[in-house]
Amino acid sequence: MAGYQHGVYTYEVPTSIVPPVKSTAGLTVIVGTAPIHLTDDPAALVNKPMLGYTYSECVKKMGYLDDFDSYTICEAISSHFALFAVAPLVMINVLDPDKHSETGTEKVTITKNEGILKVAGVLKSSVIIKSVDGATTHDVKDYELEFDDDGYLHIYTSVATEVTVEFKKLNPSLVTPADIIGGVSLDGSYKGLELVNEVFPRFREVPGIIIAPKYSTNSAVAAVMKAKALNINGLFQAVAFADISTEEVRDYTQVPMVKNQNNLDNPNLQVFWPKVSLGGKQYHMSTQAASLANLVDASNEGYPYEEFSNKNLQMDAAVLADGTEILLSLEQANYLNGQGIVTALNWIGGWRAWGHRTSAYPANTDPKDAFISVRRVFIYEQNQFILSFWQKVDKPGNRKLIENIVDSKNIDFNSKAARQFILGGRIEFLEQENAVTALMDGTYTFHLFITPPTPAREIKGLFEFDPSYFSVLFG
Repeated sequence: MAGYQHGVYTYEVPTSIVPPVKSTAGLTVIVGTAPIHLTDDPAALVNKPMLGYTYSECVKKMGYLDDFDSYTICEAISSHFALFAVAPLVMINVLDPDKHSETGTEKVTITKNEGILKVAGVLKSSVIIKSVDGATTHDVKDYELEFDDDGYLHIYTSVATEVTVEFKKLNPSLVTPADIIGGVSLDGSYKGLELVNEVFPRFREVPGIIIAPKYSTNSAVAAVMKAKALNINGLFQAVAFADISTEEVRDYTQVPMVKNQNNLDNPNLQVFWPKVSLGGKQYHMSTQAASLANLVDASNEGYPYEEFSNKNLQMDAAVLADGTEILLSLEQANYLNGQGIVTALNWIGGWRAWGHRTSAYPANTDPKDAFISVRRVFIYEQNQFILSFWQKVDKPGNRKLIENIVDSKNIDFNSKAARQFILGGRIEFLEQENAVTALMDGTYTFHLFITPPTPAREIKGLFEFDPSYFSVLFG
C-alpha cells in the first residue's frame, strides 16, 4: 500500500481497444522426406519441425537435392523460394536413418588422391574405409569426406589408389504412409502429421496450409491431413492440400470418382490433379498451389480473400508421373472444377491454376464451405479471434470486457471492409445466445457476422442488336 501522498501522480490503464493479432494465413507446413545425410547431425532432424525464412537457411537445415521423388521437402523448398519467392516454410522430416536405411559395400578407385562413392544417401558418419581386400581398416586421419552438389561422397586420401568402402545409406523408398501419418509415441513425443501441433508452441505461428506431396495421394494420409486441418492444438484450423495420384488416374474423367472413393470431401481440404512440370522437373500441384496462395496473400497484406485460381503457376506442362503431357480444354477443366477439383489450364495468360472450389463441393454449396477463398477467410478470422482475445480469458465477465471485445473487433471489421477485403462484418453480444446459466458458468458467447466477397466465377455480358442506331445513316 502506498504511503501518504501529496501532489500530482500519473497512472497507466490498459488500452480499451485490443489491436488484432496477425495470423499467418498461408504458413505452409510440409511433412515429408529430406536428404538429411547432407547435414551435420541427421538424427537430430527426424520428426522435428524446422522453420526457414530463406532458401539458404532451409538448405542448410535440411539438405537439398533435385531428386524430388526421394526427397519431397526439397520440392517445397524449390517451389517456395526458387519459383515463387515466398516465405516462411515449416519442414517436418520423417526419414529416419534408424528405420529407413540399408548397408552397402563398394570399391572406389582413387585418382590424384580423390575418389567418388557414387551411391545416393550415404551417411557420412557410417563410412568405414578399408584396404581393397577388406582386411585392413584405414585410420580416419588418413582420409577426408565431402559431399558434392549431386549428393555423392568424395573421398580424399593419399594412402591408397583403391579402397573398399563400407557404409549405411538412406533409403527413402522405405518411408510408408504410416510414417507420414505418425502419431504419439509411448514417451509422449509426436511423429509425422501429429507434429503440426508443435508448430505454434515452437514458433508462435499458426499453420495455414498443410501439404505432403507424393504421400497425400494415399487416402489414409489425406484423411489424417483433413482431420489435422480441422483441429490444431484443439483451437486452430488450417487448410490441407492433397493430390490425386497421376500414376493411378491417367484420365481426367476418373478423377472425381477417385475423389469420392477416397472421401476427399471437406471444406478445409483442397484436391489437385495432375502434376506440373517446369523444364522437365516435376512438381505436385499441391506444392506449387501452396506457394502461389502465399504469393497472392502477400499482395493483399496477408489476408486470404483472393483466390489463387487464374494466377500463373511456374510450369510449362501439365503431366502424369511418367511424363505424359495432359492438355485440358476449358470445358474439361471446368468439369473438374465443378467436382471440387483444382487443375491447371493453359489459356489466356499462359499456364494457370484453375479452380476455386473446395473438395466439399458440389455436395456442400454453402459459400463459406464451397469457395476456397471464403473458407480461408473464415479460418483466418477464427484463428485471429482466438489469438487476439486469448488475453481476455479469466478477466471479469462484466460490461467492460464485453464492450472491449465488441468495439475492438468491429473496428477491425470496419478497417477490412474499407480496404475491400470483406464486404462487411460485425460482432454482437446477444442476450438470446447467452443464457443466465451459461453466464453463471463463465461462458460468454459472441456472434460474428462476416461476408467475404465470393470469386467472380462467371462474368456474363448480354449483347443485343439495337435497330434504333440506323438513325445515324440519315444524320
